[in-house]
Amino acid sequence: MTSRSKAAVRKPATKTSAAKKSAAKTSVAKTSVAKAKPSAKPASKIGKLPEWNLADLYSGIDAPEVVRDLEKMDADCVAFETDYKGKLATGTAKEDGGKWLAGAVRRYEAIDDLAGRLGSYAGLVHAGDSVDPEISKFYGDVSERLTAASTHLLFFALELNRVDDDILNRAMQSPELAHYRPWIEDLRKEKPYQLDDKLEQLFLEKAQTGYSAFNRLFDQTISGLRFKVGSKELAIEPTLNFLQDRDGAKRKAAAEALAKTFKANERTFALITNTLAKDKDISDRWRGFKDVADSRHLNNRVEREVVDALVASVRAAYPRLSHRYYALKAKWFGKKKLAYWDRNAPLPFAATDVIGWPDARNMVLTAYRGFSPEMADIAERFFTDRWIDAPVRPGKAPGAFSHPTTPSAHPYVLMNYQGKPRDVMTLAHELGHGVHQVLAAKNGALMAPTPLTLAETASVFGEMLTFRRLLAQTKSPKQRQALLAGKVEDMINTVVRQIAFYSFERAVHTERKNGELTATRLGELWLSVQGESLGPAIEIKAGYENYWMYIPHFIHSPFYVYAYAFGDCLVNSLYAVYENAAKGFAERYLDMLAAGGTKHYSELLRPFGLDAKDPKFWDGGLSVIAGMIDELEAMS
Repeated sequence: MTSRSKAAVRKPATKTSAAKKSAAKTSVAKTSVAKAKPSAKPASKIGKLPEWNLADLYSGIDAPEVVRDLEKMDADCVAFETDYKGKLATGTAKEDGGKWLAGAVRRYEAIDDLAGRLGSYAGLVHAGDSVDPEISKFYGDVSERLTAASTHLLFFALELNRVDDDILNRAMQSPELAHYRPWIEDLRKEKPYQLDDKLEQLFLEKAQTGYSAFNRLFDQTISGLRFKVGSKELAIEPTLNFLQDRDGAKRKAAAEALAKTFKANERTFALITNTLAKDKDISDRWRGFKDVADSRHLNNRVEREVVDALVASVRAAYPRLSHRYYALKAKWFGKKKLAYWDRNAPLPFAATDVIGWPDARNMVLTAYRGFSPEMADIAERFFTDRWIDAPVRPGKAPGAFSHPTTPSAHPYVLMNYQGKPRDVMTLAHELGHGVHQVLAAKNGALMAPTPLTLAETASVFGEMLTFRRLLAQTKSPKQRQALLAGKVEDMINTVVRQIAFYSFERAVHTERKNGELTATRLGELWLSVQGESLGPAIEIKAGYENYWMYIPHFIHSPFYVYAYAFGDCLVNSLYAVYENAAKGFAERYLDMLAAGGTKHYSELLRPFGLDAKDPKFWDGGLSVIAGMIDELEAMS
């Protein structure tokens, strides 16, 4: 992910149940109401920024309700195992097997919801401050308790998948079990990759000292890094923010500070990357996945050939997208080439005003309301009910996300708002996720989570609504040019850059099968894919070879990144349908979001006349970006 970190989802520290789809509900973040450190004083132009109220989950890390719920979860998991382990085949085969099994699934779902509440709270507290030792201990302790409890649930998905197809289909004729048909059918897709119960338990328990431990090491290391920019020692988020500063000297200084600190820590990040790539290779080999990204495709419920077609289309489009745009941007700066630290530099003709928080809120909610009052009403609750944490704070997770928590609660948004136009787009993006998560929650803990490819659709659509409204209201030709260029840059970051990330990951994971990669080799692979994607107008100078180190998705969610390109191209096509649609589009769109994980993406897109399996589908989405670049060239 880019410094803007648009993800809704990061890989959880622990799965709260054996249902892997639940893993899409991450334990991401980190701030306690009781333990949160005071935020830095906001600039007067930005206004007072909101901090989230996590008391809707728990009042603090030492709240008695946390102890109560952990004990309840432990007891419920043991009782569930006692009541159902070894009995699913015979119980499901009974005359009232459908009703009996539905009762078991309901109990399983209730445990999943409770574990999701605990894991979400621990993760959100930690995202707010990952360097506080008490919070880090709390996060680690809760993660271990969740893992230990879930070992008692592990049998359920494995045993359910061993029930004979005919028996299970007969049981699903009952209305009670039919409700869970989407979840059961989804679960059955994982059957070919399941191991025996003992091995699954070993994989689950060892995760705490394996990939989860290295995920945590990455978080704590990246949050603790300091970068010397001028006379200041800065954390990563404000340092990355300087790459968008109007002063070219500050951009260069920040880039060199990033390069210097990354270089000093390259062995640690190379170790983390090598360990996690090997860990994934071991898991994939035991489970029988053929390609390095097949487990992600399964998790996303998308076919490998669809992703391959997307990647091929984007890479073929590099010359008419990123190469062409960056050549145009260099021309605007009066140069033949731009240094890599100028890639996201503000345009010379862009407005320099800081956008205050109240204005950002109004821009996004007005755009949402113009599309759907219901959508705006849901988004407004994030402001009124304190579901957003916006200030930049020492130790706070960089970037932004919307975390769904669990259906019995509500989502929370984390961002680092600094008053830039891109921050407004980030707000629109994360609120799109939030609206999606609220609408899908009615499906319950097992069926609310959406595959990552479609999870990005709502967020990117929210951005597009906001951008189009701002563009329509802009009278100045120069400001229209600046808005259009800013959107093109965002789309390039979302499509081109993320596919380059995916290509980098593929190269790393493929080569790791033959042995460890040095930091130097990782840098060579990084420069190769970056050079291909950015093109000749971006000059890649010494120091950039280590910029792979701070991308959290490489660590938390391997191969997640193509979901952004998938979502952006899909939204481009979806928005074209919207612009030409008669009444009823908003209702169909909200119905799509409300479906959560109950339908395959192809079924959800069918009402809009879209088919992602058609190779031409991706070219259509990419042509929207190319058309904007055409318009910018005509303005120059």
